[in-house]
Amino acid sequence: MDKEIKIAAVGDNCIDVYDSTGEAFPGGNPVNVAVYVKRMGGNSSYTGVVGTDDNGKIMIEAIKAKGVDTSHIRILEGNTAVTHVELKDGDRILGDYEEGVMADFRLRDEDIDFLCSHDLVVTGIWGMIESNLHLIKERGVPVAFDFADKIDHEITHKALPFVDYAFFSCDSKSNYELYEFMKWVKSKGPSIVVVKRGEKGSIAYDGNEFTEFGIIKCEVVDSMGAGDSYIAGFVLGLLQGKSIAECMEKGAQSSSDTIGYYGAW
Repeated sequence: MDKEIKIAAVGDNCIDVYDSTGEAFPGGNPVNVAVYVKRMGGNSSYTGVVGTDDNGKIMIEAIKAKGVDTSHIRILEGNTAVTHVELKDGDRILGDYEEGVMADFRLRDEDIDFLCSHDLVVTGIWGMIESNLHLIKERGVPVAFDFADKIDHEITHKALPFVDYAFFSCDSKSNYELYEFMKWVKSKGPSIVVVKRGEKGSIAYDGNEFTEFGIIKCEVVDSMGAGDSYIAGFVLGLLQGKSIAECMEKGAQSSSDTIGYYGAW
């Protein structure tokens, strides 16, 4: 790369427990993005909280082993978050979520200073920082936000005005319905709106035109982390000066790499 790119991921983390096999993998939307950015040659950090349990140690060590900056992970008394997962024909189905110490996660001033030392900040719907986004926006640092499938959630309405790159997941609506929805999202502030559609690929809207991109075919072993991989590829592409179509391709390629193995990473 011509320039060192630094992406800050902040918000939720969890241990993904596959109840049918007893296997457990570190994960969580922002954590996954940080790991995938590193995998693609960028630099990344993760800011969040873990508990004093063994899962907290596993989380920090696993993220650190991937080369992600863990200097702003705090340890709070209690349990690290856990998500129960079922795997059906390669598709992951999320079950119960035990929030643990994530319920008490709040950004401190020094965390915001740290995040704003990066080229871009990535977070998501369960990241617990929607009330702080305006502070990052005021510092001129772009924000990418994964709203998942929460099209009409109160956090969505609260966060949108302070988000530059808005990502949603939806494979059930028609193209017309999606276009209208994306126009509405764009009117709330983001410069680019992206809808991830699973096997149907993705659609991006920048206020001028809609761009569609399919998928890069591969054997699906476990879809865990597919959407997070896409976001990592897309935002890294943006910071590298690539076109929207090229960013979508980079995201799709990253997703195809991830779904070829068990667990998010």
